[in-house]
Amino acid sequence: MRIFFLLAILIITSCSKNVDLIVHNAVVYSGGVELSQSSAFAVKDGVFIDLSEDDSDILKRYSSRNIINAQGLPVYSGFIDSHSHFYNLGYSINQVDLFDTKSIEEVVTRVIEYDNKRNSNFIIGRGWDQNDWSNKSFPTNKLLNESFPDKPVVLRRIDGHAYLVNNAALELANITNTSKTEGGEFIKIRGKLTGVLIDNAMRLIDEIIPDPTIEESVSALLAAQKACFENGLTTVSDAGISKEQIMLIDSLQKQGILDIKIYAMIENDKESVDYFIENGPLKTPKLNVRSVKVYADGALGSRGASLIKPYSDRLNHYGLMRTSIDSIQRLALKLAGTKLQMNTHAIGDNANRIVLNAYKDALYNYRDPRWRIEHAQVIHPDDYDLFNPKIIPSVQPTHATSDMYWLYDRVGKNRGEFSYAWADLYEKSGVIALGTDFPVEDISPIMTFHAATIRQDSEGFPEDGFQMENALRRGDALLGMTYFGAYANFEENEKGSIEIGKAADFVILDNDILRVSPPRIRGTQVVATFIDGELVYSRRDN
Repeated sequence: MRIFFLLAILIITSCSKNVDLIVHNAVVYSGGVELSQSSAFAVKDGVFIDLSEDDSDILKRYSSRNIINAQGLPVYSGFIDSHSHFYNLGYSINQVDLFDTKSIEEVVTRVIEYDNKRNSNFIIGRGWDQNDWSNKSFPTNKLLNESFPDKPVVLRRIDGHAYLVNNAALELANITNTSKTEGGEFIKIRGKLTGVLIDNAMRLIDEIIPDPTIEESVSALLAAQKACFENGLTTVSDAGISKEQIMLIDSLQKQGILDIKIYAMIENDKESVDYFIENGPLKTPKLNVRSVKVYADGALGSRGASLIKPYSDRLNHYGLMRTSIDSIQRLALKLAGTKLQMNTHAIGDNANRIVLNAYKDALYNYRDPRWRIEHAQVIHPDDYDLFNPKIIPSVQPTHATSDMYWLYDRVGKNRGEFSYAWADLYEKSGVIALGTDFPVEDISPIMTFHAATIRQDSEGFPEDGFQMENALRRGDALLGMTYFGAYANFEENEKGSIEIGKAADFVILDNDILRVSPPRIRGTQVVATFIDGELVYSRRDN
């Protein structure tokens, strides 16, 4: 079969002189794990059909109406975001922007300004983070109630693991001082609700949020796609969406309305899981559905991540498990042996230990399941060895550079030093998939690369990097955004590198991030993004 494939490629190459696209005078990082260099390539019918270290070789053997002189710029395989919330990004663009707010007063001011322009019946916002405020305690809804006594307001925390809602929303959801939930928390002060709901408690609010129209959904997806293309992303993994959302995406892709490639992790609800177990994965040229997204615990920022020992800044508080231990174990055994991958959100060291052991037991007799730990932030050093080639760490490097300001206060210095240990996890698994978790973090894969390798924030802090012993080498980080991302999606044979026969997904940057200084990495911009050899973004057009 391999010999036949190579012969087929040779026949195509020798018989077809006219191609759809030629790129030359470039620094092309072409190979998979080898990251070999070329200077030119040819594209036909959406795939790479030839590449060479000699420009003249390609230009002599092929002709095209579309010839790009890259003028010495670097060309990489299209960037893959292994953990994002693509669908939610689109919606957040049209919601109240609460990112970078510095107080509850500023939050409420932005909500008022938004409502003055939109005058909607139900207000939704996202992005507040009390850890960035002078008062780092959770806010209360007092000011929201004063400004919006009758209109429901729902404001999602930056990590997506907490809501701040006003009393109108609490009343609409029938939430009272006596309300209880497993795997969640209603924050109270002196026995009274504050309007802050953690993790599974948020589900009661989710039930009252108006469903978007088809038109709103399409608009949101196209807005998210535009943002991705501008940042050089050609494939994104959407970490937890419904069957209905998946079918809408599939329909839009087949109509040619949506071009971005998506690896969809289905929500962990029994109906959806059983549907894909019974019917098998859904695979098209642009959509791949073969994984289940599970939430083991919450997030560090809202103290919902499940820890072995209590939080350092909250007495006797261990966080919480959003999914019970028994449920995780049963689901792992249910999915083992199917074609569905299990991808579990695990941030705290207790949650990671529980999930890793469940994986170990379920995968004992399976060779290549590629199950994933999503986030893998706080790992007890005794548990590093539970990572292996069967279990892939899927991490978001900018979480480290966002959390570093308060990490040691929250979990203690000793635990903090065993957190965000990307180099150690990569060594154990031999693979590491990188993402952003957008819109929780910056969508830019350039900043993902910078945080993974330089371990600084967008301002270049700290000067010497944060926990540099956990930094990835630049070549490994690039693989984490390309080939390893494809591998984690079972797609390494069709994308993730610039190689003959693979989809012509690639990006041109104005700096070679493998070689330039850290400040120049941060200033790097996308020049152009291509999917299947078609230009989907150009800086010249914007």
